[in-house]
Amino acid sequence: MIKVRLVCIGTLKEDYLRAACAEYAKRLSRFCDLEITELPERPTLKEEGADILKRLRGHVIVLAVEGKGCSSEAFAADLKRLVDRGEEITFVIGSSRGLDGAVKRAAAGLLSFSEMTFPHQLFRVLLLEQIYRAFMINAGSEYHK
Repeated sequence: MIKVRLVCIGTLKEDYLRAACAEYAKRLSRFCDLEITELPERPTLKEEGADILKRLRGHVIVLAVEGKGCSSEAFAADLKRLVDRGEEITFVIGSSRGLDGAVKRAAAGLLSFSEMTFPHQLFRVLLLEQIYRAFMINAGSEYHK
């Protein structure tokens, strides 16, 4: 089973966000071995970046507003290629202040969901939902429609 990691700065403070993440983690358990690592916010992006860099494994995708956008179907196709190659996948969500450039340079790719700004804590739920959607698309499910 493929390993999918989320490395995130900060913890989820709201019960409803933790519940949503737990639901998607449960749904994803049939497709992947999901690991979520929460790292503390630090005084500087450089310190946060150093913490993140220690935890990067496999194919690294950093979520960044300047990243490449794509449809859910294109994201699913990219995920399928990685799964078919047996690559571990690590997604990185920085702090609400952004990410150190060293983390972005360490990534295989930068991904943007939108040019809009989303609440930082809600974004983890959005990412998990899109990962789940990608697996469902690849499984031929009607979920994504």
